[in-house]
Amino acid sequence: MTILIEIGLGLGLVVLLIPSLVLLVECTAALLPRRSCGATQEGRPRVTVLIPAHDEAGVIRAAIESVHGQLKSGDRLMVVADNCQDDTAAIASQAGAEVIVRDEPERQGKGYALQRGLDQLESDPPQVLVMLDADCLVADGAIEALVQAAATTQRPVQARYLFQSPARPDPMDSVSAFACLVKNVVRPTGLDNLGLPCPLVGSGMAFPWPLIRSASFAGDNLVEDLQLGLDLALSGHPPLYCYEAVVSTHLPKNPAVRSGQRRRWEHGHLATILSQVPRLVARAFRAGNAKLLAMALDLCVPPLSLLVLLVAVLLGLSVLAGLLGCSWIPTILGLVALFLVAAAIVEAWIRFGRSQFPWKMALAIPWYALRKVPIYIGFLIRRQKAWVRTEREPPGGSTSDDQ
Repeated sequence: MTILIEIGLGLGLVVLLIPSLVLLVECTAALLPRRSCGATQEGRPRVTVLIPAHDEAGVIRAAIESVHGQLKSGDRLMVVADNCQDDTAAIASQAGAEVIVRDEPERQGKGYALQRGLDQLESDPPQVLVMLDADCLVADGAIEALVQAAATTQRPVQARYLFQSPARPDPMDSVSAFACLVKNVVRPTGLDNLGLPCPLVGSGMAFPWPLIRSASFAGDNLVEDLQLGLDLALSGHPPLYCYEAVVSTHLPKNPAVRSGQRRRWEHGHLATILSQVPRLVARAFRAGNAKLLAMALDLCVPPLSLLVLLVAVLLGLSVLAGLLGCSWIPTILGLVALFLVAAAIVEAWIRFGRSQFPWKMALAIPWYALRKVPIYIGFLIRRQKAWVRTEREPPGGSTSDDQ
């Protein structure tokens, strides 16, 4: 029995060493001088910005207004008002967008809305398509940077996607925003500095038209953006990260809404790890493709809170087993894994988060991770499989309403 316990704990911690090391490498690489996301070309390709919107009356105008000033003659801004029960379509039209009304309640999901938009553009396609969520704001110059990068590299491009803390954030809000920062900014920056592709994260994505037209979105995948990036990489078009292009939104303040959003993201992420990592690794070794292997290793890093929980639990069990007479080797492995994760978090905070998040935020990390245990238990016993829209708040995220 003692040997079985030692082997079980040891194997578990060896497995955790892989994502822990990957996380540290990415965060360390993010400290290097940043690369430009692509050379510019003379003249700008024709662009369409596509915004899927389901009951987004409270936020759609701000999103449209953030885009309008960056469009040029011949560009289009299209909103797909998807199964809306509010004034999304009317507000979007008043704000100057082309509006497509989709009414198919039996087919719910962002993917269906995107597919409808692509079908509508088929007769007069742009050269580059930019996808934006309806609750996001686009910083000045972001459209230009995304479009130029996509046109010059002929690859999908992901913007720097920021999640802002709501007004008057509590410690949980700060930890959540920091976890999103690590996932959406620090790690992709590290990958890009190493010359490696990044994942697609859902908003602020640009695609050369031939690439995106060949994709299929007609489904309710919980993380359709992540899957799209993997599919494009497998077809020879790995996504590129563009730090210069900034897209931002606010984390919801309401705990119930925030929990639902996290449940969808993290169940989708974990399901994708289980289904896609073996596929990517197999293809990478068959083709000798280091970029696919890098994407597989990046994907195998679970949500930050789950990684912290797993390392802490197995380390605690290893210490207990050691006190009861088992080998201390699992404890040593656990301490190494803990050091790797802690070092990655500290590096990310010093370089990217120190100005936004006080160091006292770290005291809330254990409680934040524990509060997400029900999400991970739910993945094992009642996994979310259907797409459910996150309730929106007014811009600023300060009223009742990633890692």
